[in-house]
Amino acid sequence: MSKIEDPQVSAVEELEEPAEKAAALAVPAELVAQTFGEYVRALVWRVRAGDAGVLPVVAGLIIIGVLFQSLNSKFLTAVNLVNLLIQGAVYMLLAMAAVFALLLGEIDLSIGYVAGVGGVIMAELIKQGTGWPWGLAILVALLCTAAIGTLHGGLITLLGLPSFVVTLAGLLGWQGVMLLILGQGGVVPITSNVVNDFTSGQLTVLASWIVMLALVAVYGARVWLRDSRRRASGLVAPPVSITALKIAGVLVAGIVVVLICNSNRGITKPIRGLPWSVLIVLGVLVLWTLLLGRTKFGRYVYAIGGNAEAARRAGVSLITIRTLCFTLASFTAGIAGIIYASRLRSVSTSIDGGTLVLYAVAAAVIGGTSLFGGRGKAAHAVLGGLVIAAIDNGMGLQGYSAYVKFIVTALVLLAAVTIDSLTRRTRTAR
Repeated sequence: MSKIEDPQVSAVEELEEPAEKAAALAVPAELVAQTFGEYVRALVWRVRAGDAGVLPVVAGLIIIGVLFQSLNSKFLTAVNLVNLLIQGAVYMLLAMAAVFALLLGEIDLSIGYVAGVGGVIMAELIKQGTGWPWGLAILVALLCTAAIGTLHGGLITLLGLPSFVVTLAGLLGWQGVMLLILGQGGVVPITSNVVNDFTSGQLTVLASWIVMLALVAVYGARVWLRDSRRRASGLVAPPVSITALKIAGVLVAGIVVVLICNSNRGITKPIRGLPWSVLIVLGVLVLWTLLLGRTKFGRYVYAIGGNAEAARRAGVSLITIRTLCFTLASFTAGIAGIIYASRLRSVSTSIDGGTLVLYAVAAAVIGGTSLFGGRGKAAHAVLGGLVIAAIDNGMGLQGYSAYVKFIVTALVLLAAVTIDSLTRRTRTAR
């Protein structure tokens, strides 16, 4: 038997009868898909039931692309698209950090300045006069940001303090810590070529193709074997044709991305290849997708976000899982801070962590993560980060003022929250 796969409802997979599975998922029995046509019917039913998945954000990206291309023919050029990916890396990483809190129905307002603290610690350790190896400096910076998240999570879970208040205090406090570390100078240049290459460096043309094909091969093998095993065991899995289409879709997307990145975007000298920042974002995305979708920890996170009391009665340690989520949120923010510092080739007191965290939450929600907890994926954060980056990039090409960018981003966020609220009501009603 096969149906649209959703890791957030995997608990019903052990049911043996199709009618039982359909009832548990609130899907009509005839829509437990066995063929491509039935799968499409089931997908339409889910959309009508308020579970549109990533369709709204994908449609939004297409609309944004068409709109800005019609206003400025440079928007969809290879040079601008690669710049957009590099600029959006920070938004995507911070949005993935925000997802850990949002899945619990909580919020973390501190991740913008936690990212700043991570970047500052790394820069201070590798600067001239300190001279730490870049790898050790990054490790220490990430451990410090993870410790910050553990502190926030402990205050929230052990003392029962609201996450809004704790992380708002963190937003203010860690900004002060960042200013304290920077001291009188206010700017610390990054002289490490390796760290600077995180955003300015790229693979060779051949290496870009090899890495892309290797990633697609690993993804394809994993998806095909997983779905085959599930079909052989009588568990919920997509039809063979859908599995093949998924793999083909990822292959086509990979080819398009590599073709764009391998186009010459240099002015004085040729610059071709897949940027390292894209690979870093993909690495974090894969790691957190596996953690949330394929582990017991991930199932507990969704359970707490869906119904914390029911999860507690089922034996889930709310204190442990919630604290770990805030730890992972700050750890991911630390990665974003290092990428941010690499892009600027320095860290300074001008880091606007307040704006960064607002963009991060907006990106996660725009991508499809629910503000009410229990629904969302790391991929949603990446898609939402692309939307934020595309809006910022497109308006920059048009020369719009900052206030226009903020207003448009606010309207897009309101639209996303409205869709989330309406679909939630529809699901509840059904």
